Amino acid sequence: MELLQVENVEVVYNDVVLVLKGLSLAAEEGKITALLGANGAGKSTTLKAISGLLESEDGEVTDGAVVYDGTPINKWAPEKVVREGIFQVMEGRRIFEDLTVEENLRCGAYTRPRGEYAAGVERVYEYFPRLKERRKQVAGYMSGGEQQMLAIGRALMAKPRLLLLDEPSLGLAPLLVEEIFGIVRRINAEEGVTVLLVEQNARAALGIAEMAYIMENGRIVMDGKSEDLLNNPDVQEFYLGMGHGGEKRSFRDVKHYRRRKRWLG
Repeated sequence: MELLQVENVEVVYNDVVLVLKGLSLAAEEGKITALLGANGAGKSTTLKAISGLLESEDGEVTDGAVVYDGTPINKWAPEKVVREGIFQVMEGRRIFEDLTVEENLRCGAYTRPRGEYAAGVERVYEYFPRLKERRKQVAGYMSGGEQQMLAIGRALMAKPRLLLLDEPSLGLAPLLVEEIFGIVRRINAEEGVTVLLVEQNARAALGIAEMAYIMENGRIVMDGKSEDLLNNPDVQEFYLGMGHGGEKRSFRDVKHYRRRKRWLG
């Protein structure tokens, strides 16, 4: 069953700039779906179209529909989106740096009944023991990896049904990326949370997702099971840095017209 459907969506900023150009994708309930692509492809805009955050940046869905559990949500305010079970973890973490870890987590629980707070915090600490050790620490003084854990933990406090993760690996060391992606996989398996994961780290994302889409210039240019995309020579060459003979290749060395020819051929 598809929990989320993005159907032929167009997004315009400032009434002029067309960013998403008839984009369509779906996220199956209880699964992890990855959305891959280079900087500027429109990945973050896609998440904001789902979570209702476009208006704050003078953006608007001008065509198509975002459907959540069978209901169009294009016109929903962001607070209603959160109350109905969709929570976005923004790129760059966006925690409250002047608040403590526990105060950040309490903010995430704002839409939940007060009696659920204690159990929610303990659940977050089970996934992120490091946060429990730093629960009284001011969040702005923590490492980037700890802040990313806090951002995901704050999202869990809202008990989301659909979790939107925007570049969780950004700026993190490889071992931390592996740790955080492992926890995301656990959350998906143990909590049944549907995850739509936006990433530039294609290898890490395809390693935990079951389905994936690849974006380029506001459109989906390829989609399929993650395993199939990992074995696709185009994906290996342009997103995993491998040539056909297994040799390392640089994305910069490939002419843009050649890449477009491959996608459209």
